[in-house]
Amino acid sequence: MPRQDKQKPLPARATYPPPEPGGLAPALMRNIRTLQERRSAAERAASMQERVAEAITRFTGSMTFVCLHVMLFGFWTLVNSGLLPILPKWDESFVILGTSASVEAIFLSTFVLISQNRMAAAADKRADLDLHISLLAEHEVTKLVAMVSAITEHLGIETEADPEVGELRQDVAPDAVLDEIERNGGS
Repeated sequence: MPRQDKQKPLPARATYPPPEPGGLAPALMRNIRTLQERRSAAERAASMQERVAEAITRFTGSMTFVCLHVMLFGFWTLVNSGLLPILPKWDESFVILGTSASVEAIFLSTFVLISQNRMAAAADKRADLDLHISLLAEHEVTKLVAMVSAITEHLGIETEADPEVGELRQDVAPDAVLDEIERNGGS
């Protein structure tokens, strides 16, 4: 029996290096780094007022803040109601406590609003980026549909999608879509 040389098929070559074991694709890692750099730059660009408001909001949204208030208000209430006679009463009617809590609430709500305004501005930027990328992707898909459609026509291939191809070949006009949404009462 003659010996047959069995050639091993060449391994397929990727167009980009495969991810490390347990790692992520290089493009995804690049995107993650870019987003982290952008967030860091935005944090560095924040004004001193925004940083202070953010720090206060972060602290007041913590369980440490809640515990401090429970201890402070509890101590105040126990002493001024006479249940803890280690100090003389200084606010028997709790007017000072109520006023202090009201003033604190005014300032805390202002700090929270400052932080929310900053977060809303960042969310608006992300929404604009998402819309831009979506429109770009839609445009690219439209061009791909036109190219594939031209190839199928040239080769004489008919597909189930043929009745829809004409509509898919058209670019979407974002202003027309927004106008239609507004006419129909959408937000």
